[in-house]
Amino acid sequence: MTGSARALLDSIHQELAPREGENRLVPLVQEGTAPRSVLGALAAEESRIVPCDWRSFLTLSARATDRPTREFFAGLAQGEGTALGALPKLSAALGWSEQDVADYRPKAGCQAYPAYMSWLALHADPGDAAVAIVSNFAAFGAYCAEVARALRTRYGLSDSDCEFFDLFGTPAPRADEQAEAAVQAGLDAGTTTDALARQYAGLFQDYELMFWNTLPDEM
Repeated sequence: MTGSARALLDSIHQELAPREGENRLVPLVQEGTAPRSVLGALAAEESRIVPCDWRSFLTLSARATDRPTREFFAGLAQGEGTALGALPKLSAALGWSEQDVADYRPKAGCQAYPAYMSWLALHADPGDAAVAIVSNFAAFGAYCAEVARALRTRYGLSDSDCEFFDLFGTPAPRADEQAEAAVQAGLDAGTTTDALARQYAGLFQDYELMFWNTLPDEM
């Protein structure tokens, strides 16, 4: 055993904890001042991101050499499939038709996130990639939960309309346990390295903030 997965993840979570003002879009949604057009654009961006992340997780699962990591990424892929099915309801509730979503031109700042995920899927050790992705869970999940609440209270969307954000804003049963097991497997095998895992996690967090902060520029 070369280290504790819990200690590594806790350390990175503390290092990368979101700071006030970093995310410019979520406070606008909470206030109800973000236009529905921007929220519709967010859903349209996600309609490109989710299939990409789905494939990336399946690739990481296939590349993993231990069972905990394979199962971890396979579970994430299953979640992306569920999320993809929830996106049309969100788009429609925000006034976007299927054709509107298809005609939308994605922004590079939003699509950098899945592009980096694809890079991790092809080039990173799956254990290091697991650390990066797990380290981002808390921040991303919190943002999604806040958006889901605001869509109900500020924009009048229904529970069904908000399913996409609820999926990511509510931790799946045993998700933390499975994530920790995957990271621990990489540490025990000596394939997960502290320095690379932290580097990947930091970039992952930066790309996610780029996603959120690109959208207010369209207002």
